[in-house]
Amino acid sequence: MLNEKQEEIMEAIWGAGENSMHSIEAIKKRCVVDFSEEDLLELEKQGLIVSGSDKILFSSQGKSIAEAIMRRHRLAEVLVSSVLKLKNSSMEEVACKVEHCLAPEVEESICTLLGHPGVCPDGKPIPMGKCCRKRLKVVDNIVVSLNELRPSEKGKITYIKPGSHSNLHQLMSIGLQPGIVVTVHRTNPAFCIKFENTELAMDEELARNIFVWKIEN
Repeated sequence: MLNEKQEEIMEAIWGAGENSMHSIEAIKKRCVVDFSEEDLLELEKQGLIVSGSDKILFSSQGKSIAEAIMRRHRLAEVLVSSVLKLKNSSMEEVACKVEHCLAPEVEESICTLLGHPGVCPDGKPIPMGKCCRKRLKVVDNIVVSLNELRPSEKGKITYIKPGSHSNLHQLMSIGLQPGIVVTVHRTNPAFCIKFENTELAMDEELARNIFVWKIEN
């Protein structure tokens, strides 16, 4: 998994390449973070880029990853400009923060909600995603209460309703917190979930106040 700095470098390489510019100097001009030769060597070690003759090019794997990064960034630009009504530098600053937080399921929902935009606010193309190819028109309600999941179904915790249960802090202390993927083990006679190496029974009220991104099996 790439960190934010590496993602920004990949974006810069993509952006320069769109104008048939592949030199390190051209890439640095487009990158919002400073990077060194060591940073490029690390990406090369991961098999994402190929360098030579003052040119930086993507490997096939690197191109696929960079395309996904650019898709998230440009979707974020459309989102903050059309929904949040931000412009220019403010739009770019917020978009840069949003893009690093977009999970695949959220990305597809945002793209569908925006009508599968083909270009970002400055006219640059947005790479297509699965939702675009399927021409989805309805955003799935993928955030649900934990108690709505059936046995064997999974969900990633997105938030827990604050103050909803006296044992909330105790549950968070054992690892039941946002970002954790849980699997419903059974619903009767007690609601029981599994996560990491833990199996936990809880009452219906608590399960109702834990909200998850439903993960399709």
